[in-house]
Amino acid sequence: MTKAEEFLYKYLNNASPTGFEASGQQIWLDYLKPVVDTYFTDSYGTAVGVINPDAPYKVVIEAHADEISWFVNYITSDGYIYVRRNGGSDHMIAPSMRVNIHTDKGIVDGVFGWPAIHVRDAAKEETPSLKNIFIDVGASSKDEVESLGIHVGCVITFKDQLSDLNNKYYCGRALDNRIGGYMIAQVAHKIKESGVKLPFGLYIVNSVQEEIGLHGAQMIAHNIKPNVAIITDVCHDTTSPMYDKKQNGDFTAGKGPVLTYGAAVHKKLLDLVIGVAKKQEIPFQRAAASRSTGTDTDAFAYSNEGVPSALISLPLKYMHTTVETAHKEDIENVIKLMYEFLIQHDPAFDFRYVK
Repeated sequence: MTKAEEFLYKYLNNASPTGFEASGQQIWLDYLKPVVDTYFTDSYGTAVGVINPDAPYKVVIEAHADEISWFVNYITSDGYIYVRRNGGSDHMIAPSMRVNIHTDKGIVDGVFGWPAIHVRDAAKEETPSLKNIFIDVGASSKDEVESLGIHVGCVITFKDQLSDLNNKYYCGRALDNRIGGYMIAQVAHKIKESGVKLPFGLYIVNSVQEEIGLHGAQMIAHNIKPNVAIITDVCHDTTSPMYDKKQNGDFTAGKGPVLTYGAAVHKKLLDLVIGVAKKQEIPFQRAAASRSTGTDTDAFAYSNEGVPSALISLPLKYMHTTVETAHKEDIENVIKLMYEFLIQHDPAFDFRYVK
């Protein structure tokens, strides 16, 4: 296993729930530090590696570090735990899942329980919802639960590990969007290894709290005040069953990064990225966003006095589950596209639409 793969598995297998990203950010920074000139973090945990920190022209490449999770919301007298979402966690997939409950005393094991199929009344059968899913930690009272260090507000993540699927895909939880953190870190390593001297400052940004409203990106965009921002996130592979391509678009894992058109995406910057993809024969797909992209692109684009921003998305199967699945070739092509854009970008380019 290469050092990059070792980092990928360590980083993806570590829990990094929204608002509690510190341990993952430390892993990410430790991998990035050898290939950047300096780094900094902000008060809420966004981490930034910088190449050429004294350059006046600043380019950002960005991903978000947080994953969806749950909070302990209520503990019953007989020791069962009810939850609320931290981000877009899916109640439908929760029953029978194993979980880690993160406490000041350490991780406590638990399971989302569910009654057996042969004792449920099919005519009155309830589907999983926030009203009825619950966690069992093997306790028989509220006092016993609390003695384990569990209290209202403890964060909960699914117990799952990254795996290789048929030598073509990576599969696991939290590829949305720690796979983005991996990709931007690989771009920085590629720049270092190639010996390329960039004519601008490069800010490699791993933002927090995207899953609850792009908050980390909003904060760091005002801090850095970049001239250009390239954001990477995930989008849906719509060839999977149960997607309507007329509504969701037509994107296939393995056919390349997805480049988005929309108001927040600066058309001139997008054209530059597409030009690089065509020149370097990097396959890509196209998407259209209505109103907003729903990613950190929006936070950067509308920060300060407006920052030309573009979105490069990785097609992902089964988003917000424990089996998020991404094609290895797409991952490498996102890395290649960001790298090739950076080494070709001219800081003198005029992004004004009207002159």
